[in-house]
Order: sequence, then structure tokens, then C-alpha cells
Amino acid sequence: MINRYLKGPARLGGLASVLLLAGCNLDVLDPKGPVGEQLKFLIVESTVAMLLVVVPTIILACYFAWKYRASNTSAEYLPKWSHSNKIEVVIWGVPSIIILFLAVITYQTCHSLDPYRPLDNEANAKPLHVEVVALDWKWLFIYPDEGIATVNQLAIPVGTPVDFVITSDSVMNSFFIPRLGSMIYAMAGMQTQLHLLASEPGDYAGESANYSGRGFSDMKFRTLAMPADQYASWVEKVRSSSDQLDNETYGKLAAPSEADPVKYYSHVAPSLFDGIVAKYNNGMVMDKNTGKMIRVQSAMSDMNMKE
Repeated sequence: MINRYLKGPARLGGLASVLLLAGCNLDVLDPKGPVGEQLKFLIVESTVAMLLVVVPTIILACYFAWKYRASNTSAEYLPKWSHSNKIEVVIWGVPSIIILFLAVITYQTCHSLDPYRPLDNEANAKPLHVEVVALDWKWLFIYPDEGIATVNQLAIPVGTPVDFVITSDSVMNSFFIPRLGSMIYAMAGMQTQLHLLASEPGDYAGESANYSGRGFSDMKFRTLAMPADQYASWVEKVRSSSDQLDNETYGKLAAPSEADPVKYYSHVAPSLFDGIVAKYNNGMVMDKNTGKMIRVQSAMSDMNMKE
């Protein structure tokens, strides 16, 4: 009687879960760049390899439960059976081979996708340099070569390698553009690197993948991958903004805020990024070319050292 009453709600619950899944957008499995493609390959290959063990195990478990059920009196009964070399070879050999296979492809893929390693540039395109600062709760993108900056919007030209240098002026965050690939941490006083490339135009989601407090759920940005001519027009659009990012305006921007709109800055104070990193290291920052720590002279670092 109870089962009959529960059957309807159980079915509705199952249908509801399917509807929830229908709203999922698996960006990681729909890559738009070479790094994302390799990560997808690794995920798919690893999943298929593991299913070679999981699926037969589930099938055999169901088969044995059915064959040796209490009502099946014709099933073979071997009370003194204790060992089989063939079974031992299968249950230890197959998983061992799969583990070895997973180890090899994971090692090769992870080392080929080292985030500090520049991407192969077959077109010999000049890399785009972008400095990324994680704030509460927004993303600041500084384009040092163009002298501009944006908040919660990243624009990159298609087919051009993008060299990111990433830090945080708050708690630890994680910089992630699912359709382009690798995720890497942003930490105060440190600089991490990431190299990505967009293979085709699009509007791709970016996010913080590391919980960072109250406004974490709104700490998102859009990545606009566009042809070179459209990217040049976008740069000019940012340069036409009346807002400038200096030490004073940066202080206001760095204050905690939630669900910030996209904002453009037509000019950025020189060495602003280095000053953000240096203020956590007594005015020292790592030189991007030599890897050695050097002292940075900037209004921001000097102000924080005096404090």
C-alpha cells in the first residue's frame, strides 16, 4: 500500500532531476581553444578507461545477484571453492593496466599544458599581455601594452596567444575560463601565469572557481573573443572612456562590492599591477624576465610601506 502511494512522487522526482540537468551548460566539454581541447581529450579518455572497469562490474554484480538468487535451485553450489588464478589475473591485471594508462596520459597532458609554458604559436602572432587582479568581488584586467583596463570584461583577438599574469588584492581566488581551458589560483603578493588561446569568436563565461566570501556567486566576467579588427575597435572604445585608473580610483575600485557592472578605464597608472603585488612583499616584486625579486617604486607600494 505504501509503495503504491510513493510511486507517483518518486517518478515526479526523477523527472525533476532530468529537468534540472537540462539547464546545465557543460562548457568544459565544449572547448573553443587548444588548451580546452586537450583537457576535454583527457577527461573523455580517462572516463572511458574507468568505465571499462565500472560498467562490467555493475553488470556482473546484477547478473550474479540474479543467477544465485534463493529461488534458483538449479544454480551451481560450490561450498568448498576458494581460489581461481584466472579470476585473480582479471581482477588485478585489468585495473593495473588501466591505472598505468591513466598515469601516462595524465602525465603527458599535464606537462604539455603547464600554465607557465607558452603555447605553440604557428601563426607567429604577437602575444597579448594581460594582467589580472582578483578583487572583492570583481575581476580587473589591465592591458599594459594598450594602457587600458576593464572590470568584469576580457577581450582577446582570435588566434592570438594570451599571456596572463595573475594576482589577488584580496583572499585567494581561482581564475577560470571553462571553454578556453586551465584554471589557476590568484594569490595576494604572488604572480601566477597562464597561457590561453581562443580558436573561434564567441562570448565565453569566466568565473572565480574558489570560494572567496559573500559576493562569490557574482564574481563572474565575460570573455569576448573577436577578430583582430573588432578587437582594435574594442580597444578604441575603451580608450574613449572618461574614467582613468590611478592609485586613488583604484582604492575605490578595490573596496568590496557585489555584482559590479562592466567598466572601462582609458588610462592606467604605470606599474599599477607591480605595485599591487609589491605591497604584500615590502615593495618587492618578481621580475617577469629574470625571475628575481626587485624593488618597485610606485605610489601604491610606497604608501603601503609607510603604513
